[in-house]
Amino acid sequence: MSGFARFAVYGGIVLILGAAVMLMRLTSIEAPEARMAAAAAAPIAAAAPAAPNPAALVAPTDRIDPLWAAQTGAAAGIPTRAIVAYASADLSVDAEQPGCGLGWNTIAAIGAIESVHATIDGTQLDTDGYPSPAIRGPALNGRGFAAIADTEDGVWDGDAAWDRAVGPMQFIPSTWADWAADGNGDGITDPNQIDDAALATARYLCATGDLSSPQNWRAAVFSYNHLESYVDDVAAMANRYATAAGGH
Repeated sequence: MSGFARFAVYGGIVLILGAAVMLMRLTSIEAPEARMAAAAAAPIAAAAPAAPNPAALVAPTDRIDPLWAAQTGAAAGIPTRAIVAYASADLSVDAEQPGCGLGWNTIAAIGAIESVHATIDGTQLDTDGYPSPAIRGPALNGRGFAAIADTEDGVWDGDAAWDRAVGPMQFIPSTWADWAADGNGDGITDPNQIDDAALATARYLCATGDLSSPQNWRAAVFSYNHLESYVDDVAAMANRYATAAGGH
């Protein structure tokens, strides 16, 4: 059973049938790199702009050039604060697991489907990366959803009876216990905070292996949510983001 909760089967036009997924990679401090993971072709990389001065970095998210984030976010329809989190998570796993091959646009696609980049139902994402109000899924009480009794006394989801999916990337508390990450370098791991949640998502996906393989990529996203339609929708959204960001 998946460690993440989704509550609908996603429909719409399926643009990808499992053959190719475009990945936007950040291979230097700010640098977007477009890659096409195809069964019979090596990835194609776009030229990368220069990186800012590493001495000026304080938090992991400082690695992301603000101008790139603003321009790419505007082109892709992603809030700047959210795209900074996705890109920072990509850089982190690139350094930790160079063979993973994950692109920031896959993380962003999952964020879009899970919570509309932490803006679902009028939620606002603040500058510290916290959505307000907090994002909570329905109680997983077996009534239309899986039955998952409370695992953390309601610490993350505010429900001491049943677990609920939490935060921008919709982690179930028991899964967060296994994959908790500190994406903003504040010493705290919080599924409500988008940098932490994005990094945990990236590491979770990379656990499948080399995501430049279409088969591995689909398996990784399927492990996040056990619906083939979900995988198709993430692929379509990731390709949309790659196309939108191609000029930035």
